[in-house]
Amino acid sequence: MLLLLTFTGVLSGFVLGTLLRALELSPETILLIAYPGELFMRLLKLMILPLIIASLITGAAGLNAKMNGMIALRTIVFFIATSLLSACVGLVLVIVLHPGNPETKTLLGSGTTIDKKIDIMDNFLDLGRNLIPDNLFKAAFQTAGTKYVPVPEKFEEFTKNLSYRSGTNTLGIIFFCLTFGTVLGSLGKRAQLVVDFFKVIDEVIMKMVNAIMWISPVGISSVICAKILGVAHLGSVMSQLGLFIFTVCSGIFIYQFTFLQAIYFVFVRKNPFKFWWGLFQAWMTAFATASTAAALPITFRCMEKNRVDPRISKFVLPIGATVNMDGTALFVTVASIFIAQMNNIPLNAGSYATVVLTSTAASIASASVPSAALVLMLIVLSAIDAPVQDVSLLWAIDWFVDRCRTTNNMLGDAYGAAVVAALSKKELQAMDELNEKIREKEEDDLNSSGTGISGTVQEPSNQESLIGMHKSPSTTSNGSRVAVEEVILVENSTDEEDEETKALNPSAA
Repeated sequence: MLLLLTFTGVLSGFVLGTLLRALELSPETILLIAYPGELFMRLLKLMILPLIIASLITGAAGLNAKMNGMIALRTIVFFIATSLLSACVGLVLVIVLHPGNPETKTLLGSGTTIDKKIDIMDNFLDLGRNLIPDNLFKAAFQTAGTKYVPVPEKFEEFTKNLSYRSGTNTLGIIFFCLTFGTVLGSLGKRAQLVVDFFKVIDEVIMKMVNAIMWISPVGISSVICAKILGVAHLGSVMSQLGLFIFTVCSGIFIYQFTFLQAIYFVFVRKNPFKFWWGLFQAWMTAFATASTAAALPITFRCMEKNRVDPRISKFVLPIGATVNMDGTALFVTVASIFIAQMNNIPLNAGSYATVVLTSTAASIASASVPSAALVLMLIVLSAIDAPVQDVSLLWAIDWFVDRCRTTNNMLGDAYGAAVVAALSKKELQAMDELNEKIREKEEDDLNSSGTGISGTVQEPSNQESLIGMHKSPSTTSNGSRVAVEEVILVENSTDEEDEETKALNPSAA
């Protein structure tokens, strides 16, 4: 039911946006149409940080340090390999279809993007700085980055300064939570209370996400409708860049429906299209929001329905939402060669290899960079000496292409979690068996110690009943006879028993 409503929201957003363009609505009206979608986006983003913290800590705590290291290695290898594969798919398509030609450049005119000082090495260094933040609370709302300051009176000379810009340093939070969860899990029963605390937080956030999902049809429809209404000259732009859009979208969907499905089938040995259908809700959310991170709460929910081990999905998905950009790598490869084709710049095999490798490396290095596609294209275009100012020619259609490539990024994360879970299945089973044996041993030790205690307690009571049979009943006003009998049992002396009895009950003497 909810899936049908969400699909209806996506479809109605496209239809309403297309029909309302004829009315030429004012910016204020478009703002009001976009308002429900804005609130929906804010709700999803509100869930991201607590969900990442709770899910990563509980996921890492459920595994030992060796398993966490193995899963992290498999995850990173999968993301690098799929990003490289995605870039190669884009390379083949852009060469075969050849969407760029000088006539297109004549129709579109020259670009207006200002050349910026960009260094891929600095991007990797910034990646390390964000991976290990110096202040956890600062990482919640600021990200580190290298800023290039022009040197006065010196042409093309810059000084590098480390600066901070607004935006959550998700990478640093992920690193801290993984480390914290791993150490927490190594403490055993002493840390169980803290682990349970984060498990409850995780469950609460997921219940809140389930409630948010019921307003997603309205929010998604609002976002898509407002975006279509806000694009100027939609028809002319689509016709001029139609072949480029077709090339990018073909690469994205060929990668999604052939390569990802084949990878899933080879490693998981299950029906990949059934798995994709289980992710359709998250797919539509990623398309509408154009953000893998915003779709992360929905992706978690879909992975639970697809029965992927939650310890793996909670580990892989937050990392993938930050690092994995295989759809972006494909787009940057196609866009860079498209610009080179428009400017009639000849490229050889070395240039093509440079584009693919640079796109793959930069997509990983720019994990914490806002507007990552812009930064990546500047890096790649500089590597092949193509004009960077033409990047602005593509922004008119980026609102649509960005949504398509975001679905690639999201599916790459989900399929990566499924593949890593399949590869780690034996280790997870062995760890579960070991934990079960430890738990049974603890229960046996507890039961045996409890039996010993109860036997010790019951023995005096039997002795007490036997002694009571040989004594005449006596009572006191304060009930002190029980205490006297305990003394009798401990001391085990008949003479003292007679003396005490006489003292308490003179009539018995």
